[in-house]
Amino acid sequence: MTRKIETDLRAFIAQDLLFQDDMEDLAGDQSMLQAGMIDSTGVLELVSYLESHFGIRIHDAEIVPDNLDTVDALVAFVAKKVGAATSAAA
Repeated sequence: MTRKIETDLRAFIAQDLLFQDDMEDLAGDQSMLQAGMIDSTGVLELVSYLESHFGIRIHDAEIVPDNLDTVDALVAFVAKKVGAATSAAA
């Protein structure tokens, strides 16, 4: 499941935030904020995408670099939220 999450996230980042197709150079642990790849508006777009695409709710307190700054952090965060949502629904 995490592989699918990563694939979807990389596609969104490439198409909607970076406007390029080549995401192979973006390491999973590379800070997108420090590299200037994403700004505050991009973070809001990312949060909106995560909520609509993965069917999760992201609270304001969760909109922090620890959750959203790298692909690895995003994958872990979304996987945790999706798992929590699935558990709550069962």
